[in-house]
Amino acid sequence: MKSAENWDSEEALDNLYSLSDSPVMLAELMELLQYQYDHIDFIDAPVDLGFDCPLDLHCTYTRDQLLVALDFMNPNSVREGVKWLPDKQIDVLFMTLNKSDKDYSPTTMYNDYSINEELFHWQSQSTTTDTGTVGQRYIHHRERSSKVLLFVREFKSDLVGAAPYTFLGTANYVKYNGSRPMNITWKLDHPIPAKYLKKTKKLVVG
Repeated sequence: MKSAENWDSEEALDNLYSLSDSPVMLAELMELLQYQYDHIDFIDAPVDLGFDCPLDLHCTYTRDQLLVALDFMNPNSVREGVKWLPDKQIDVLFMTLNKSDKDYSPTTMYNDYSINEELFHWQSQSTTTDTGTVGQRYIHHRERSSKVLLFVREFKSDLVGAAPYTFLGTANYVKYNGSRPMNITWKLDHPIPAKYLKKTKKLVVG
């Protein structure tokens, strides 16, 4: 099977005419297309970050892929769940929702989950204070014209290795409580699709 490069070509038109002459095959194809259409749960879309970026909303990427897409060419140097890109004025937040004791130390068992389709609870690094440079950048990111990007995954690993992250898009600061760590509520610019909402809600009550 090959895709048609030119729908006006003689070959493509002959195939379409043949399909129209076969009502059984045409009916099966239409049924299949309708089934696929009815089961579309989201349509990927670009996110305006102020520069050309190939990352699409609600699509999945490895950590290295998404960092390179943001023009950070040394992804292996990133060890934490956050990355500030000063040249782009972007805070990148990486979240693993279900954490196990063997993979994370007590100081990195951050409490991250969606509150609803628009609000997301995120816990900063244990050293982040509400009066420090980083904490103040989170709180005042809109006034300072910086952006916050949220990337989430359900587990650290899957069957093929490190699990990819789903891009939830840009988010805006709503409120916080605490310090070392800060508990911040973000409001997403794009609601979380239903297919991800169950996964991102708090699964373990601790």
